[in-house]
Amino acid sequence: MAERVVARRRILRVGPDGRRTTVDTLAGEEPMEVRVDGATVSVTMRTPGNDFELALGFCLTEGIVDHPDDVATIRYCGHDRPAGTYNIVELRRRTPSPPDERFRRNVYTTSSCGVCGTTSIDAVRTDVAGVGHDQVRVPVEVLAMLPDRLRHRQRLFDRTGGLHAAALALPDGELSCVREDVGRHNAVDKVLGWAATRGHLPLAGYVLVVSGRVAFEIVQKAATAGVPMIGAVSAPTSLAVDLAESVGMTLVGFIRDGGMNVYTRPERVVSDG
Repeated sequence: MAERVVARRRILRVGPDGRRTTVDTLAGEEPMEVRVDGATVSVTMRTPGNDFELALGFCLTEGIVDHPDDVATIRYCGHDRPAGTYNIVELRRRTPSPPDERFRRNVYTTSSCGVCGTTSIDAVRTDVAGVGHDQVRVPVEVLAMLPDRLRHRQRLFDRTGGLHAAALALPDGELSCVREDVGRHNAVDKVLGWAATRGHLPLAGYVLVVSGRVAFEIVQKAATAGVPMIGAVSAPTSLAVDLAESVGMTLVGFIRDGGMNVYTRPERVVSDG
């Protein structure tokens, strides 16, 4: 698997000192098909690694699987290939449900589905309990240092410069899990899948930290997993803020140079002073 996480390519580097041929390290990207009970539910471009976490996280946050205990097995398909080279992951549930139930959430979370923002938010609110009751409080000083802590754990980014990252942080700033991927939503699915495999759902008291912007689907996935707070290096979208407000989540963006914007539920962001 390690040789597929990154790839090396010969390039021409041009700069003030002239032109030279060298070798660059790139982030690996391959398709991964997710099957549930034999039916394909998704094909995503991802960085190979933590594939079972990705598949489980995706199925949980898209409403295809209601609880980790509902999954009987997760395995690669393709026994005729060497171990570690599979791009198809299949989940088998203990009690399969009809196909329309399998697709009920990921239909409206795709950007091309054509439904309006209000419809999307109502659909999420129907399927999640909300996190407004969560009493977590995080010092502003802790939030301010989370992007740097995440950045220091991005080992693949150091080699390639081309990967997003997500992490789960405790209120004291400790990072419980860090995952990298070429896709923002894949990185989130991987950390939520990690939490599911360890029985940590719902993620009460945790902060989901992301290295880029926050769009609707990131908030949707976090809300499904019971995350009460998201901290991001970059900006949220308007629909992400609307959904966070609707489900009672604290959404913090532009965490840079000691400052940040708190878009929703600011009472959870406290000062040590």
